[in-house]
Parts: sequence; structure tokens; C-alpha cells
Amino acid sequence: MSDFQVHAIGTIHNGEEGVWLEVEPRYIPALRALEGFSHIQVIWWFSELDGEECRAVLETEQPYKKAPDRMGIFATRSPIRPNPIALTAVEVIGVNQDEGKIQLAYIDANDGTPVLDIKPYTPSLDRVANPEVPQWCCHWPMSVEASGDFDWGKEFNF
Repeated sequence: MSDFQVHAIGTIHNGEEGVWLEVEPRYIPALRALEGFSHIQVIWWFSELDGEECRAVLETEQPYKKAPDRMGIFATRSPIRPNPIALTAVEVIGVNQDEGKIQLAYIDANDGTPVLDIKPYTPSLDRVANPEVPQWCCHWPMSVEASGDFDWGKEFNF
């Protein structure tokens, strides 16, 4: 098995001015032609949970109320993982290529979180028309938009 080197291409900023992704200056040219995409996939690092103890967790007790009593970490959205990588589809409010900034509607990453990569969201490659999920989560919303009104507090055991 090989080791990999991964370098952050930017940072998430959450502040009073909103949420944005700031790209490192050397990666600014990679933003060219991103305008026009309403959403992007942001691949980011759970930097606050990057330690040997967290990376060793492979199973967890029931994180969701209707889920099995024990679950493998790959069947969860937990930030505690062998490699603390996250993927979030986010709405783009605007792209400022000159400053290397992408304003986002929201992202579930903390201020200062390292960003590993950005990919445009394209329905032909990223959308699954009829996904199947286990019975315990089949009542969850079918889109990010519908998730805003969903009472997630009733779903989690934490």
C-alpha cells in the first residue's frame, strides 16, 4: 500500500460576511470557467479529527435512531474515518476569479478547514435518479433543498 501526499488548495471561511472558499494564489487559474455552475463538490479535510485514535475507528454504535445497533464507519457520514475526508455538494453564490474566492450558500465545514479539491456538480455524472437506501433512512429527504426543512434532530443519537 502506498502513502499519499495531499496538499490543501484552499481554505473554508465562515464569518459575518458569509461563507466562502478561498483558493491558494497558485491555484487561482484553476477557477477559470467555473462561473455558471450553480453547485460544486468540495472535497475537504476533517482537520480537527485527524489523529490515530480517530483513524482507528472502524465501527460505531447506532448513530441514527432507526439504524442497526452497530454500523461500519463506511455506512455512516461520520467525520471519524480512516482518512478524514469529506465531500459536500454546495451551492455557489458567486466566483471572484481575481481574488480566488468562491462564495457559498453553506458548507458543513468549520472556519479554517483545509480544502483538498473542487469539482463542478454536473447532474449527468453526480445525480442518481433513483437511488436505493436502507429501510432505516428511506424517509430522509431526497435532496439538499428538501433537507433544510427536515427535522434532523429526530434522526441522530448524539
